Amino acid sequence: MPADRPPQPVPALPRRVRVGYGLGSLATGAFSTVPGLVLLYYLTDVLAVPAAVAGAAVFLPKAWDVLVNPLVGVVSDRSRLRGGPRRPFLLIGACTLPPLFALIFAAPSLRGGAAAGYVAVLFLLAATAYAVFQVPYVTMPAEMTEDPAERGRVLAWRVAFLGVAILLSGALAPAIAHADGDTPASYRLMGVIVAVLLAAGMFGAWFTTRWAPTVARSEAEPSLRAQLAAARTNRPFLHLAGMWTLQALAIGVMLAGVQYFATYTLGSASAVTPLFACMIGPLVLFMPLWNRLARRKGTRYAQWCASLLYIAGAVALAFTGAAGPVLGYFAVAAVGIAYAGLQLLPLTLLADTLAADAVRTGRRRTATFTGLWTAAETLAFALGAGVFALVLAVTGFRSSDADHEVAQPDAALTGITAGMSLLPAVLATASLWLLHRYREEAQTPPETPFAPPSVPDKDLTRAD
Repeated sequence: MPADRPPQPVPALPRRVRVGYGLGSLATGAFSTVPGLVLLYYLTDVLAVPAAVAGAAVFLPKAWDVLVNPLVGVVSDRSRLRGGPRRPFLLIGACTLPPLFALIFAAPSLRGGAAAGYVAVLFLLAATAYAVFQVPYVTMPAEMTEDPAERGRVLAWRVAFLGVAILLSGALAPAIAHADGDTPASYRLMGVIVAVLLAAGMFGAWFTTRWAPTVARSEAEPSLRAQLAAARTNRPFLHLAGMWTLQALAIGVMLAGVQYFATYTLGSASAVTPLFACMIGPLVLFMPLWNRLARRKGTRYAQWCASLLYIAGAVALAFTGAAGPVLGYFAVAAVGIAYAGLQLLPLTLLADTLAADAVRTGRRRTATFTGLWTAAETLAFALGAGVFALVLAVTGFRSSDADHEVAQPDAALTGITAGMSLLPAVLATASLWLLHRYREEAQTPPETPFAPPSVPDKDLTRAD
């Protein structure tokens, strides 16, 4: 017999597993998008909550994820539940998040601080249910297959469904909320419809992954302190995570400001739907082009291009008031093209960094670093709404309810435009220093390449 046997081919995952796993991104995309887009506005302009109080009600429940995400990772790692270490948690999240999300926008006849308290409690519970689903969900591809190409195909479906979810929920939710004049009833209906979308994605992912094998286990460190200690040993990860945290914060600030920008700068609350479509519409169209650029010029080069385009688009938004709405729509479209790259390229760099860490240390620490990445991303998006609310409070924004529209002072109108444009541009510019510092300490051996979660150049609707 020969001394060295040729490597045996790894069986491909069933198509239903790839597609079904991707369905989970309908939930992660919608829950990441809708609260950041409409929740702050719902509090300040429908429930008459002061801007500072509204910002705290949006930020604090999501900040809780920084603590609960590592805990969920540890519990799922140690789980011996029937159905595997991850799928039972997907089911728990699917049963709890949709009704809790609907209840967030089903507030009784409350106004001001009481309304903020109600929303904060329900949002906290929903954020916890989301963590129970999301943390095991993002860990699963590394455990389904050890074949990099197969893992790439699985993740391609995840990214494709993510784009669909962001576009669908981001355009649909505001349209429903404004259909009846920003009434509590219209927001209540919007909450129910988005909850149905969440349930479809979560139950779909849970059901179809029953056919997914578990060929490897990636275990997180036993505590948040231990996870942070592990991260400190990987400087490329720290620089990359820091860069993405600042960019996610910039995106979070901009998402929180879209509705205010439409209402007070463009002069129409319903303008948020075409505005958001301009921002998210390019996501699916341009993501393959960013992937192609990354393959030809390198992922770091493509990340630089996407970051600079985002900054340019954000700065251009500041001149919408003087130049007119057309500039605003074109600037938002430029931001959307950049956003397509910013959704894909940091994940590609993360995959490369984790592969290099595995080579350097000989340990699978994907769960540890993925948990920290997810927690930082969640905190940044939550903080984005809080930061924009702080801008509103400092510039004198006046809250109102659905029956009484309040005129805003000039300082508040200026704050809305600056918060939507210049502040995100500053944050994205600061992230470039961390991108410059980012380095990979090791390269994946050529015979065992690590496939990044990229979208193939072919049609996004086909990942096999």
